[in-house]
Amino acid sequence: MSDSDHMPISALQHILFCERQCALIHIEQQWVDNKLTVRGNILHERVDEGDEEKRADLIIARSIRLSSERFRISGIADRVDFISTEVGGTAIPGRAGLWRPVPVEYKHGVSKQEDCDRVQRCAQALCLEEMLNCTVEAGALFYWKVRRRENVAFDADLRSVTLDTIERLSALFESRKTPPPVARDGCKNCSLIEICQPENLSAVRARRHFERLFEPEDA
Repeated sequence: MSDSDHMPISALQHILFCERQCALIHIEQQWVDNKLTVRGNILHERVDEGDEEKRADLIIARSIRLSSERFRISGIADRVDFISTEVGGTAIPGRAGLWRPVPVEYKHGVSKQEDCDRVQRCAQALCLEEMLNCTVEAGALFYWKVRRRENVAFDADLRSVTLDTIERLSALFESRKTPPPVARDGCKNCSLIEICQPENLSAVRARRHFERLFEPEDA
């Protein structure tokens, strides 16, 4: 199966943020940048341009392509740290011993209560486990705005949420349908707000529904 047959790992974050946004981006292929997305792109470019680092007990690899045939997902990890370990790791060509992979992603904003960023990391871990035949127990998120690293444990609860989200994304992709808009607080920061028009379209649908209630019945 080629990468073109896989669902983007980034779409998992999109569907958790907004199912309509996810469909507009990944089914209708619509995209508009705003200042938040531009800042995020610049940050990822800076991270991707960094060189691979090799130390006695640590290897830092950047822009690593990941994929899973089992879950039909693929994407690119900003960074994967390979930490020397005595147990539970994986072999690396040309290096002795075992190495524990830790996916690290850079985000422009701040940590969120919602699991959208953590699910994206967990999906990367699922890919690494399949590709390297090992268990990936934890990863990390680095939030540039606050210069803070958040460690993420890939425990049973997060894995369950991630698998459920993959199934939900698969169903959306198979339906090829874009859900109707629902106006909510997060809309104001969405770069697709002009395309989506949640306030206008939601109001139109509500008015049509109201008008139908008062349509005269057929004689």
